[in-house]
Amino acid sequence: MTVDLRIDALTYGGRGIGRHDGKAVFVPGVAPGDLVRCRIVREKKRHAEAEVDEILESAPGRREPPCPLFGRCGGCQWQHLPYDEQGRWKERIFFDLLRRQAGVEEEVLLPLVAAAGEWQYRSRAQFKCRQTGDGFVMGFYRPGSHFVVDVPYCAIAAAPLNEALARFRRWLPVSPCPERVPQVDMALDDEGAVRIVVHLLAGDQRRLAEYLGPRAEKAGYSLFFQSGRKESLARVTGREDLHILPQGAEGPRLAYGPGGFAQINLEQNRRLVAEVLDAASLTGSERILDLFCGMGNFSLPLARMAREVVGVEDYAPSIAKARENARRNGLSHADFVARRAEGALRGLAGKKGFDLVLLDPPRTGAYPVVEELLKARPRRLIYVSCDPPTLARDLEPLLHNGYRVLRCRPFDLFPQTYHTESVTLLECGGPA
Repeated sequence: MTVDLRIDALTYGGRGIGRHDGKAVFVPGVAPGDLVRCRIVREKKRHAEAEVDEILESAPGRREPPCPLFGRCGGCQWQHLPYDEQGRWKERIFFDLLRRQAGVEEEVLLPLVAAAGEWQYRSRAQFKCRQTGDGFVMGFYRPGSHFVVDVPYCAIAAAPLNEALARFRRWLPVSPCPERVPQVDMALDDEGAVRIVVHLLAGDQRRLAEYLGPRAEKAGYSLFFQSGRKESLARVTGREDLHILPQGAEGPRLAYGPGGFAQINLEQNRRLVAEVLDAASLTGSERILDLFCGMGNFSLPLARMAREVVGVEDYAPSIAKARENARRNGLSHADFVARRAEGALRGLAGKKGFDLVLLDPPRTGAYPVVEELLKARPRRLIYVSCDPPTLARDLEPLLHNGYRVLRCRPFDLFPQTYHTESVTLLECGGPA
């Protein structure tokens, strides 16, 4: 069925929403104010999903997407919106989610921190690869599928990553086994170093290493192969570590290895760290627990201002890097433990407990930890989230059992997409 639809708003997930016969219809690739002719592709009891056939009237704020692959490549959802408009909708969607789903009060919601630049900000990218009947393709998945859209240049990736992409697009098709390469990970650090991880299906790696190794070395890249899980990572050439500066040149220099995690927007990460430090308001006497700590992105800046920091992460190589980072930066009162976040608060609190617990979980959130927080009731919590729906879900039981939000601020680490990072400070008001 084809319908004409006026788009009223944007939703989390990047789609626009309009109404037809009283039912909400979700449509990708549209702007608020667009009048579109769209085709219903999925009908459900309370809503429908549609795809655009034709834009009958363009919204006044719409712009021409700079990337010719926009709409076919699944990397971006909002290139057709001016950047200030993207920010307004991210802030509005974030605030609405927290107010409606968690009951967060309006006055504690602070304005979104926009990115300094909307293009070439990505310091990490995963390029999918396929050997097809028409040749080798390297790029990103089409939205909602595993079809690889060939991407010669990514407008949101940093220039050194685009240079590396161009090289690997030349090298891999004539390599010994292009059909065995499903993915290439690229990462750039604060010092300009580039690390490449080539994922390989089972088989002999020697010939590909002999082919790619000298080329990567000449280009100045570190090169690793991975066959399956992270435990299979093997160095081909170059140094292991990349380095980030979470507080700029005056702060700690943090190493992370292949398989480890760093934010994709390094400049915005510094603003995120500054927000966490400001929210923490440390006096130097605090004992802090940092759950999902990685290589110490928040732990070590906090340790410069606290009595003791304990970091927890279940990926053991990241914990090894965190310990090494603490030693190299002279932060002997930062300790790191390789274990799951669940149970860590109870297992590590000891008699002293923790004055502040920081959480920086993956998109799935930290719901299993919430019950432990409600039992231990540390006075303050800082929740760093990359997923507003799971943040709202996790905040709800805390707010119904003695905690209150003191401040909550969204950050845009991902221009041209619907994704939003945030920092929320909570305080325990006493027994539930």
